[in-house]
Amino acid sequence: MSGETSESSLAPESGGPRLVTVSAAYGAGGSVVAPALARRLGVPFVQRATTTVGEFAGGEKCSEGLEAHEEQNGPIHWLLASLSHSMPTGTTQSPPTSARQHEEMRRTAEAGIRRLGADGAGVILGRGAAVVLGKEHGFHVRLDGPPELRLRQGAEIEGIGIEEASAHQHKSDRARTNYVRRLYHVDPADACHYHLVIDSTALPLDAVVEVILRARAHMR
Repeated sequence: MSGETSESSLAPESGGPRLVTVSAAYGAGGSVVAPALARRLGVPFVQRATTTVGEFAGGEKCSEGLEAHEEQNGPIHWLLASLSHSMPTGTTQSPPTSARQHEEMRRTAEAGIRRLGADGAGVILGRGAAVVLGKEHGFHVRLDGPPELRLRQGAEIEGIGIEEASAHQHKSDRARTNYVRRLYHVDPADACHYHLVIDSTALPLDAVVEVILRARAHMR
C-alpha cells in the first residue's frame, strides 16, 4: 500500500483507448492512481470536484476524502436546495420540478465528461463517468477492496489517523454512492459498468497503475 506512485516513463503510453474512467471507493487510491494515469498517458485529467464543476483540473492536489464541492452535490444539499426553491417568493413563481433539477445537475456534472468523450482522450475520476459514457466508449476501471484495508490505506494516503479516516470513509463512500444512485439509478460498485475491477489494497498503487495501463493496451 502506498500513497505515491513511481512513474517509469515520461513518454505518453501508446496502444489502447486514451479515454479512461476511474471509480474508486474511499481508501482504494483513486486520488493517486487517476492523476498518475493521466500523466503517463499525456492526457487531461478531470477529478471528482474542481473549483468550477465540470472544468478541467489543474495542478491542485486530488483528495481521497470527500471534497467540499462533492458535499454540495450530495443528496442533503439537493434536499435543502429543493426546500428553498419551494418557498413562495411571489404569486407568479413556482418551484422547479424534481426531474428538472436532476437534469440540471446531470448537465453540469457531465460537462467535463462529454468534452473528454468527444476528444477521445482523458482520465476522469468519479462523477459516474463509466455510466455516462457506457462500455463502448473508453476504458472503465473500478478500484475497491476490503473496508478495513481501504481504511488503513486511506489513512496513509491522507496522512491522518485511523479514527479520522474511518469518519472520512463512511462519509465519502455514502455520499459518492448516493450521488450515482440519485442521478443514474445504478450502483457504482456494480462490476457490470467496468472493463476492469481491481482490489487496489492488495498491490502497491504504482503497480495498480501499471496493471491498468497494460490491460488498457490489450483491450479488444
